[in-house]
Amino acid sequence: MAAHGAQKLFGLFGGDGLTATGKGFEALGYRPGTLFAVLGGLSELLGGLGLALGLLTPLAAAALIGVMINAMVTVTGAHGLWDTDGGVEYNVAIAVVALAVAAIGPGRLAVDRFFPWGRGGWGAAAVALGLGGIGAAITLAL
Repeated sequence: MAAHGAQKLFGLFGGDGLTATGKGFEALGYRPGTLFAVLGGLSELLGGLGLALGLLTPLAAAALIGVMINAMVTVTGAHGLWDTDGGVEYNVAIAVVALAVAAIGPGRLAVDRFFPWGRGGWGAAAVALGLGGIGAAITLAL
């Protein structure tokens, strides 16, 4: 997911960069498109890095869950379930994995291992799902 964010923000890894991504977001109904491209790109970049490093894990998971909810509502939801048809399968998988990492905890090598949220649990999962859902709802309502 961090690489997807780098594609949007910086044009790395074959991405279009911020200007083209902003135009794409405008076409999806996000206005101003560049602002939402920055928000989406940062959510993917920082959420992906956060999960990979085990850094602020519930917040990182929330960022990815929120982005995936937005992707499901605006892009893939109309195409059904299966990824082969352009459906939500991939987005659901990413959101579920992010939620699972928040619930299980980031692991013994994680940066978060010294903090209470580094152990996972129902509370961390609820924070991730709640903040991700609220963030997605606010974004979709704008």
